[in-house]
Amino acid sequence: MQVAAADPRLAKLKEEALQMVQGRAKQVQEIVDMLFSFQELGFQEWESQKYLTTLLEKEGFKIEKGVAGIPTAWTAKWSYGTGKPEISLGSDVDGIPQASNKPGVGYKDPMVVQGPGHGEGHNAGQALNVVAAIVVKQLMQRDKINGTLLLWPGIAEEQMAGKAFLVRAGIFKNTDVTLFTHVSNDLGVQWGASGSSALISAEFRFKGSSAHAAGAPWRGQSALDAVMLMAQGWEYRREHLRLQQRSHYVIKDGGDQPNVVPSTASIWFYFREQDYPRTMELFDTGKRIAQGAAMMTDTKLDTVMILGSGWSAHFSKPVAEAMHQNIQTVGMPVWDDKDQTLAKGIQRELGQPDFGLSSEVNKQLRGSETPQNWMGGGSDDIGDIAWNVPTVTLRFPSNIPSLPGHNWANAISMATPIAHKGALAGAKVQALTLLDILLTPKVVTDAWDYFKNVQTKTVKYQPFIRPSDQPPIWLNADIMAKYKPQLQKFYYDPSKYKTYLEQLGIEYPTVRPIEAKPKGNN
Repeated sequence: MQVAAADPRLAKLKEEALQMVQGRAKQVQEIVDMLFSFQELGFQEWESQKYLTTLLEKEGFKIEKGVAGIPTAWTAKWSYGTGKPEISLGSDVDGIPQASNKPGVGYKDPMVVQGPGHGEGHNAGQALNVVAAIVVKQLMQRDKINGTLLLWPGIAEEQMAGKAFLVRAGIFKNTDVTLFTHVSNDLGVQWGASGSSALISAEFRFKGSSAHAAGAPWRGQSALDAVMLMAQGWEYRREHLRLQQRSHYVIKDGGDQPNVVPSTASIWFYFREQDYPRTMELFDTGKRIAQGAAMMTDTKLDTVMILGSGWSAHFSKPVAEAMHQNIQTVGMPVWDDKDQTLAKGIQRELGQPDFGLSSEVNKQLRGSETPQNWMGGGSDDIGDIAWNVPTVTLRFPSNIPSLPGHNWANAISMATPIAHKGALAGAKVQALTLLDILLTPKVVTDAWDYFKNVQTKTVKYQPFIRPSDQPPIWLNADIMAKYKPQLQKFYYDPSKYKTYLEQLGIEYPTVRPIEAKPKGNN
């Protein structure tokens, strides 16, 4: 089959797109700041949904809410002509518990004490996608370019509990390429094995029998004892697991009060390994330990509920190659002295070398068909989409190097010029890559050739979630019910303030002064 050559309009349209995205720098800033101000946790992203869908509906996108059985999920779709190719654009929107901090302040200074915050930086990626999509949509309309743009949010990514359900619901059944974005401190893309961990998130619920803990404790069967024995059993087993695995847990239900033997208790595990078989093996080990804990306590392992999951991603080489060229065109943002001062201030605060922000993009595109020297690490449920449709993740520079992640420190740049400039650079790369896919049919055909004949030649996707598993939409409801009344006082009002920093009255940047070092031999 002969594939059509790239459209001769492409170079000129790319020049226009760069100028048009730059002209929407203010919109990028407003979206970044607005989502930061909501500070919503997974499955509770109501304000984010309302704001983004209202914006996109005004731009002519068809909105569908509550997709895949997730009330806060949504899609925004716009098509022209044949509607092909269809390109999906996704980015996560949820925050981190207890990560509240004032933006632009280089030390711990929470907006709401123990409140949630954007300590992962998920407030910036939608600004990137929305602005790129609006610009490309305008060019498609004017120049009669066939295609479909499908925007969607990564719901509850921190619980790894959204994207597998989107896949199962068929959201991407007509998609040709997915362009995902994630906050970083660099501007880059990779192909092949992602290096992330596959994951199963599961809650083990035990049921026993209550009794007076002092009057007749022998008549009770403690579900909490089973939970604690499962945790202890896992710690003993941990020594005999692969070094690459990651596993961690919290006890969400440990009983009601000390003088009542707990009749119910639960423990929530994350099991992470390199791939589907190894992660399932970890999960099966956990289930056996849970059964043993129940036997030791004469309790019952009542429910093993999968709350979330994700494959380790594999990214499209042809799409990454096209995006990498656009990254070279756009380059890193120009950081000013204030940006560098904030970065160096928080690096010193955390006892890290204060080298500030990076200023150069990698010239070489990196990637490998198989994991190289894989030693485990974090996860992202974009893997479930990447094993169903050619996908890449664009990393964009809105955060600061050498921070711990999932921490208040990672929130401090996310409503500042650092985040605004980084998201704007990412929007330019995204717009250029959209045009490549729309006007160069070879990108799409090569992407599917790689997907079918390389990526999935020997590895076939099967979901971790079972047919009976449903999205755990109750997660974080109690936390947001507690903190939302306080957070609402800080919602951004762009009609009154140019930036969120201005609304909060924060001088940018605010960092601790550098202590003078004593002179002389002493």
